Amino acid sequence: MSMSSDEVNFLVYRYLQESGFQHSAFTFGIESHIDQSNINGSVVPPGALVSVLQKGVQYVESEATVTEEGNLLDDSELDQLSLIDAVLPDVVSSRHSLISNRIIKPEVPAVNDLLNASGDGYMHVNSVPQDVTDCDPVMMDNGSQKALILKGHGSEVFVCSWNPTQDLLATGSGDGTARLWSINDSGLPVVPIILEHKAKDLQENHTSAVTNLDVTSLEWNCDGTYLASGSYDGCARIWNPEGQLIATLKEHKAPLFAIKWNKKGNYLVSAGVDKACIVWEANTWEIKQQFVFHLDPTLDVDWQNSTCFASCSTDKNVHICKIGLDKPFKTFRGHTAEINTIKWDPTGTYLASCSDDMSIKIWSLKHDFCIQDLQGHKKEIYTISWSPGKTGSPSQTPSTLLASGSYDTTVRLWDMEKGTCIHTFTKHFEPVTSLSFSPDGKYLASGSFDKHVHIWSIQSGNLVHTFQGNGSVYEVEWSPKGDKLAACFSSSMVCVLDVRSL
Repeated sequence: MSMSSDEVNFLVYRYLQESGFQHSAFTFGIESHIDQSNINGSVVPPGALVSVLQKGVQYVESEATVTEEGNLLDDSELDQLSLIDAVLPDVVSSRHSLISNRIIKPEVPAVNDLLNASGDGYMHVNSVPQDVTDCDPVMMDNGSQKALILKGHGSEVFVCSWNPTQDLLATGSGDGTARLWSINDSGLPVVPIILEHKAKDLQENHTSAVTNLDVTSLEWNCDGTYLASGSYDGCARIWNPEGQLIATLKEHKAPLFAIKWNKKGNYLVSAGVDKACIVWEANTWEIKQQFVFHLDPTLDVDWQNSTCFASCSTDKNVHICKIGLDKPFKTFRGHTAEINTIKWDPTGTYLASCSDDMSIKIWSLKHDFCIQDLQGHKKEIYTISWSPGKTGSPSQTPSTLLASGSYDTTVRLWDMEKGTCIHTFTKHFEPVTSLSFSPDGKYLASGSFDKHVHIWSIQSGNLVHTFQGNGSVYEVEWSPKGDKLAACFSSSMVCVLDVRSL
């Protein structure tokens, strides 16, 4: 057996990424010099470290069930070894002693039918089969809900984004590609268009590893003519719906964590580890303005309108910047730990921020301090989402309903004006990573490391649908028409749920 420290470090690094510890992964990658290794990350499958550990534990278990003569001992009445037990010599030797007097013959396990043939062209299952082949779209029927399984990515799928004008889903993965999936009326997609993020023409002052091309962020502009993707190589890339690379934006010097179009689609802002927020002008793809005011990596950005945006950072601050001004015209302070996500409500009146300090704060440009401090979560809060509210009319009013998802495994619905929690959803049993309201605001979708996508009724607070995948859920997003829900998984799978019958 051959094993190097670089290989161990790389698997630990990938495990941190797959488990959602993006900031820890970045720090570990720098300290262990991942960028200097010759390991091709695109060929390493998801869950590699856990898989190797599981096989090691199985080997230890098997070792304890074989005598020196080669006879197989019966351990069927014993609990499986835990990972910690497997490295304790006393536990392993005791296990061997307990079963050493029982010799059995190996049995061939019965083969179970995992899928029920229904004759209607669908698979009727309660969860995703583990052997769906790559690039082989599969339609599944789980009760009244159909699920389209899209396979093809070679690594975990971090992000997704629906085109606002057509049923075209963009997905971004750790395999260094984004993919465009056209979902037609028959429910079967065409062959996906692969958008390769190639490590070429990078500037010499890039500090990130050009071998890491993870796609970390995706967003379509307002009319669906351009897709922007952010990558771990520090580049933003612009694509058209046909998959053609329009431009590569290379000013950043470290991985990108966020990329957002403004409401008109004439400006794009990108932000990442180099602490900078850069506004790019559409069509020319030239830099309009740089904003470098955070003291630590920038984690998220969000536009208030067409010229003003907010940014948050691990430095615990929120800056409000405007194109044309040479410094932030407002800085919100109050969080005591890094701020993970910020979101303006649909009218741009209120800004919500969530943090590792277990709080959500609501800000207004009319005040210097938060106008609401929402407390209740017991662990870090990773994601927030505003209800769509009433938008598109002159008399529109700010949405007062906000959802939050936490590492305490719960989802909470808040009345922002009253500062009270309306519902606490407790069906997840691992950290909640993503939230998305349906366009009509009637439903909320949540995704978790527990492999489940839950859909909740806002009016009743009831769980109305559940889908179980075969890996951690990284992102969920409703389609603009509200008839489909996309979910991205760590297993390299993408799922599109037909939710018209909710």
